[in-house]
This record gives sequence, C-alpha cells and structure tokens, in this order.
Amino acid sequence: MSRSHHDVLIIGGGVAGLAMALEVASSRSVTLLQPRPDDRGASRWAQGGIAAVLSPQDDADTHVTDTLVAGDGLCDEAAVRFTVEQGPAAIEWLLSLGVPFTADTAPEADFPYHLTREGGHSARRIIHADDATGRALIETLEQHVAQHPAIRVEHELTALDLLRDRAGHCRGAYCIDESGRAHELLATDTVLATGGASGLYRHTTSPCPASGEGMMMAAELGAELMNLEFQQFHPTCLYDPKGSPFLISEAVRGEGGHLLGAEGQRFMLELDHRAELAPRDIVARAIDSEMQRSGLDHVWLDICHLGEARIRQHFPTIHAHCASRGLDIARSPIPVVPAAHYSCGGIRTDLKGASRVPHLYAIGEVACTGLHGANRMASNSLLECLAFAHGCAYHLATRPPPSQAPLVEPVTGRQDVDVTKLRELRDNVRDIMSSRVAIVRHDQGLGEAASALSELETRCMAHCHDTRAHPEASSLRHAIRLARLTVACARQRRESRGLHHNQDYAVHAESQAAPSLIDTSAITKTGS
Repeated sequence: MSRSHHDVLIIGGGVAGLAMALEVASSRSVTLLQPRPDDRGASRWAQGGIAAVLSPQDDADTHVTDTLVAGDGLCDEAAVRFTVEQGPAAIEWLLSLGVPFTADTAPEADFPYHLTREGGHSARRIIHADDATGRALIETLEQHVAQHPAIRVEHELTALDLLRDRAGHCRGAYCIDESGRAHELLATDTVLATGGASGLYRHTTSPCPASGEGMMMAAELGAELMNLEFQQFHPTCLYDPKGSPFLISEAVRGEGGHLLGAEGQRFMLELDHRAELAPRDIVARAIDSEMQRSGLDHVWLDICHLGEARIRQHFPTIHAHCASRGLDIARSPIPVVPAAHYSCGGIRTDLKGASRVPHLYAIGEVACTGLHGANRMASNSLLECLAFAHGCAYHLATRPPPSQAPLVEPVTGRQDVDVTKLRELRDNVRDIMSSRVAIVRHDQGLGEAASALSELETRCMAHCHDTRAHPEASSLRHAIRLARLTVACARQRRESRGLHHNQDYAVHAESQAAPSLIDTSAITKTGS
C-alpha cells in the first residue's frame, strides 16, 4: 500500500468538485479525484440550468421566498439567503470562464442571456446553455482545471473510506486503483463532492448515480446526516423500459409543456393553481396518482403546440435524443414517468461547507446545507454547488495547522468477491427502496423495508467480510447502510411534508416542523 501527502483533497469531479478546485487553487494546492468513466455522477446530465436573480424584473427577496415555499417549512433561511445572494457573482464567474450560455436575441430582452422559468419559480431566472447546461459547465470547468498548475487530477483512484486520527480529525482518504492496489492519501483538508443517493432506487434520471457513498464515509467518522427521508423524484423522465435513463428538463414545462393523462386531459389544472409549474413534489405525486388511477405505466408531456422551430431552438438535445429513440416530440407527446433524481438530505454542514468532523467538508448534493428543506426547487442545485464551493474555498484560503495525532490505521486485506452476487444484492436494495420508500409511503411498507434491508446487510457482510477490498463491495455496504438510515428517518417523521408523503399521516404536524438528524455515534464506535 502506498502513502502520499496532499494539501486539499477533493473527492468528486462534478460541478461542485471542479468549481471548488478552481476556487481554492489560488491559495492552496489541490488533488482532485475524478474516477472514470467521465459520465458518472449527475452534473453532466443536468439540462435545465442555474437559478439566479439576473433580470431587472426579478429580486433576491422573491427568489428567497420561492425557495422557502418549495422547501415546505424546513429550509434554513440563512442558508437560502446566502445562496441566493451569491447567484449573480457566480454567473459572472462562469461567464468569465467561457461557459456558453444561450443568448437572448429578442429585441425586448432585458438581459443578454435567455432566462427560462421552472416549477416553483415566480419569475424567469433560469440561465442555461440550451438544454445541456450540465455538460457545458463540466466541459468548461474541466478545461480550466486541466490547465491549472496547482491542481492535480487523479482518474485512476476510487475513494472507499476516509482516514481519521485518534483526535477524531479527518486525515484524507483510503483509495484503491484500477488494478486493486490500495493507496492512503493523507490530506490537511478533505472535501467531499461525491453526489447524492438516487442510486438507491431502481429508476433514476442519471445513468451512473451515486448511492450515498460519501454520506456514509462521513458518517463513519462522526459527521451528522440530516433529512435523508427527502428524496426528490423528478416528475418527467423519458419512459423507455428498454433504454437508458434520460431526463426531460423541467424547462420543457417552463416553456409551456402540458402533462396529459390517460384520456388526454391536463390533470394538473385541477390539482394546483400553478398547474405544471407546481413544485416537483406536487407534480410527481400527481403523476403517480394519475398512473395509479389509469393503470398506465406513464403519462404524457405534450409540447407539440410550441411548434417545431421553437422546440428545436430551446431543446435541441432533448429533440435529438428522443428522435434517436424513434420519437418526434414536435408531433407526438413524450411518455414520461417520475424517477429518483436528487437527495435533499445529506451531511449536515454550515455556510462554510464544514461538517462537525474537523478538516472534513462537504459541498454539492452530498451535503445538507438547509437550502432545500423538504423539497428542492428546480435549478437551485447547481447554484448551491457554486455558492458553497466559493464559501468553502474562501474559508480554506488560509491553511490551518494539520492535526498531529496518530493515524487510525484501516484494517484491510485482499479478498476475492463475487461481483455478480454483489450486483444481485444491489438490485435487491433498489427493489426494496423503489417499492416501499418512494413517492408515496405508508407505515407497513416502511416497516417491511426496514426488516428486508437489515437482512440484506447481514447477507452482504457474510458474503464479503472485507468491503475495502473491492469498490463494488464498499459501495454496496455504504448503500445498504444509508438505505437503512433513510428508512429510519422516514419512520420517525409522523407527517407528510414536501417529498415525504405518508398515507397514514397525510397532513403536516407542526410539532415535527424541524430537520431530522441521525445520530452516527454508534457507527463511529462500532464500525458496523
């Protein structure tokens, strides 16, 4: 096993990790872990854009209010205002890097770039690069990272666990390379940007979603996890059981798309005054209800009335992708279904991205900053990545004294694993979560999920004693444990709020209008 020393170690190469690397590299040296293949994670697949107050017709207070409403009573207003107020500067920074945002050439335009509207927003404030904003961001940020002399990118290493010392400080990461060789990367400060936990579910909007690995790595060092029960399902993923996941951007509804039910009716009109532009939790539940009522496997999203020219102008990626699957969206409605999309819970952090573990930080979807509350408003996620990357980098600009306590050495050993068996167990986790802990829940199903996941964890540990010996074994172990904690959070919340809808407790309980925290002390003490 090799051992190397690093200043700032960033684990994760999506928008949050790349932005953080560029922001902090002006004052400190950076090592960025970005495992191949490069389509992993969710950032590259983000279509809609970034929410920011850019139009003269908009203002920060309105963006804050919209976010608080969407978060259904659980947002931290200080975190919301911190994020919103950094929006304009974040966009200026991206423009200075050359991100190709879509221009607005209309004579009446009051801002140089096209701004669209999405669910929960009361104004047009979503700046975008056509309908492939995530890809444009990743490609631009990667170019600058590759050219920066203070940033070293590692593509061959996968982090399996975090290192700690006897003082309880984070000291870097235990990694494995593509040949199976172990590496200890000792770091002064470690930043997790590993994404969320949508991979716990069968149907997702990303081909290679994270399964909460970063959350559990942090929890095992003593970091608090918060709001795990609030898993967002995007209302409109392309329904194609034989094809790979593909998101149909919320901007499609923002530009006038209509959701149609079994009889071709617009079912959202009677359910919410905002119709198709209601927050995602409301739209996803409405689609699920319509599917249950009609017995269909999907509903339809119709934009034919926008005209082919406008569709090709605003949604070239969606148009081309659907055409590759034999669907002309200018002439036929799009079959869509809700799919796991974004984790509103994660590692509890402050406005500097700091966890309660010294020298351990988290930004992006892996973190729970208080911005999203019980439901994330559309396009606030990329804004959060940029705002907290900036805040965390500013805090880390001054290099702190490193911990001098002895390192706690991980116990590892080489072991052959049955990868087929591991994937079978992962499929079991996804089936349990998708059938019992999804858009609509009830007490009996949550209890069944808790029992089934406990049994799966026993089977996992019996099958593979040393989960640090193989990336898939490590990922599965983290996924099962996070799934169990997610179910525990859902069982504790005896109400329906935001993304957590329990049929046995269908209304708000004001006594529970607080974030849900998971005590991770037992995890850190036993390592079990």
